[in-house]
Amino acid sequence: MANTLLMPKATAVWLVDNTALSFEQIAQFCGLHPLEVKAIADGESAQGIKGMDPIMTGQLTRDEIARAEKDPNHRLKLSDPKVRVPESKRKGPRYTPLSKRQDRPNAILWLVRNHPELKDAQIARLVGTTKSTIDQIRDRKHWNSANLQPMDPVTLGLASQIDLDMEVNRASRGREQAQPAGDTLLPAALTERLVPAPEKPKDEDAELDANAVFAKLSALKSKDEDKDDEE
Repeated sequence: MANTLLMPKATAVWLVDNTALSFEQIAQFCGLHPLEVKAIADGESAQGIKGMDPIMTGQLTRDEIARAEKDPNHRLKLSDPKVRVPESKRKGPRYTPLSKRQDRPNAILWLVRNHPELKDAQIARLVGTTKSTIDQIRDRKHWNSANLQPMDPVTLGLASQIDLDMEVNRASRGREQAQPAGDTLLPAALTERLVPAPEKPKDEDAELDANAVFAKLSALKSKDEDKDDEE
């Protein structure tokens, strides 16, 4: 990572106001023209810019400033940063090696068939192709359509599984889930209604009520007494 000065003009404003450095020294350190620094010192430029202390940001030390103030020929040097942030990679089309470019149409055909939810821009990002090529393969108008075989781009080494999963998940976001075809299991709430209640054991139904038994015995006894009286 290249070590660069933060907010050069604001730093120049602070150095003009708080140090005895020459215009050339400040211009060299901040990447400005000496005349720009002179205009800052004269109040003709950067009037609305608040000065930024490079010592507070850790980009310059007091010793370095003192050394430059004593020696007009000394050039200020940026301090080494305590934390290095990696430079962001420039986004651009994915590079595909020459040895694998012949496999791109097969990978595109595989993606079109197995992941129709993917947009053309996503397919182009995954395998490094163009929208016109995708349309030709999808419409079977590619010059080599008769010989194309769908092949997984991950297996071909044209894309990583992580990138493919990420693009598929992104394309599936917000889409309705496909309803399962064929016979499926019913929800538990419905199956509970359809299943008949289990039969109670006969022993439970056969529980004897003592009062009922004695009532029947009394009725039988009274009938026998009435027959004896009639005789």
